[in-house]
Amino acid sequence: MSKAMGGVKMTLSDDVLATLIPSTYQTLIHSKGSDFVEKIGDEVVRGVLLNVLSGGNLRDATEMVTRRRLSLLNAATLAMFISGVSKDPDFASKLPNIASERLKTRVKKDEKWLLEWVLGLTDKAFQNVLRDDPTKIDAYRNDFIRELARAAQQCETDYGQLEGHIKIDDKTAALDWRLVIQLLTTVGAQTLAIRGSEKSTYGKLFEPLVLGSALTLLGFRQVKIGEVEDINNVFWLSERSKREADATAICGAGKGIRFDIGFIGRGNPEITLDKVSRYEREIEIGRQHYYMATFILVDRIGKESKIVERATDIGGTVIQMSMSYWPRVLAQEMKRQVGYESPIAKMTDSQIKDDIGDFVHKISYESFLRNEASKRTRSKQGALPER
Repeated sequence: MSKAMGGVKMTLSDDVLATLIPSTYQTLIHSKGSDFVEKIGDEVVRGVLLNVLSGGNLRDATEMVTRRRLSLLNAATLAMFISGVSKDPDFASKLPNIASERLKTRVKKDEKWLLEWVLGLTDKAFQNVLRDDPTKIDAYRNDFIRELARAAQQCETDYGQLEGHIKIDDKTAALDWRLVIQLLTTVGAQTLAIRGSEKSTYGKLFEPLVLGSALTLLGFRQVKIGEVEDINNVFWLSERSKREADATAICGAGKGIRFDIGFIGRGNPEITLDKVSRYEREIEIGRQHYYMATFILVDRIGKESKIVERATDIGGTVIQMSMSYWPRVLAQEMKRQVGYESPIAKMTDSQIKDDIGDFVHKISYESFLRNEASKRTRSKQGALPER
């Protein structure tokens, strides 16, 4: 079945939206952790690191970046609607059909997200509501169109008739309740999807950065396992054996620590406890056996939670990164459990504040980042500072 848009004959299988969306749209949808480092720059990354090592909230540090990306995506979506309606007054009513037909084909991830948003879905909702079954799209689309019409009628009854025009450059679209509700539904799904994506992206980006920086601050040296003979007071990231740890530190004298880090809030204690019991208590490196303690770094724990006591019962230690200058608590626990000594453990608030500030200013953090951007920029930084 063909559709005429602006005098150009198109079919529903054509990539109609690609002809309408602004060129910036794809870049905004594709934004990843490596883009974050490149776009906001070294100074801001160091600011985030200083904030987190001092007990601040990662979400506070990245919220404005997320907000800006969302604003630009929302604006691009508005521009797409205006462009489409300016070409065909019935574009908005045709859009759910265009999206549902495209979703029946194999499309790239960024286009799939946009098509889902047009139908008021996120990727997770597509999985849960439709169970990833393309044969259910038509029924969902028909229900979606009916509900849009009902909502528009209800709004007109409650608030009166909506009239007007909106113009971008030489493109103009007539406004009514149906168009506005459909636009807001698309933007709402878009916002949910991007916030969920950013939470995961920035967590994966900053977890190794914060963990690697904290261990370097405490006096450990980063290595790749197997490349050095002396592995005392060293650490490596993303060790994979039978089970994965975010970092492994060797403290000498047959003792070490497995670390797992996650910006997990007070609402997810069961995840934290699962992490505590994840790892083996002993490992063998070369011919040396090491007793391994387990440390879990989380954002914060609820006041009524018993997770710390429960973790202790099964041999784990939970450190809250919401505590002021939590690396000092980490150092104290490392001294208590494996005998590792760091000057950080005895510093006053004033001393550790100055020490962290100086450390963050000097550190070369690229080797901690799990992305290609770090490889491209690593040569710009010097060696890790000695502690």
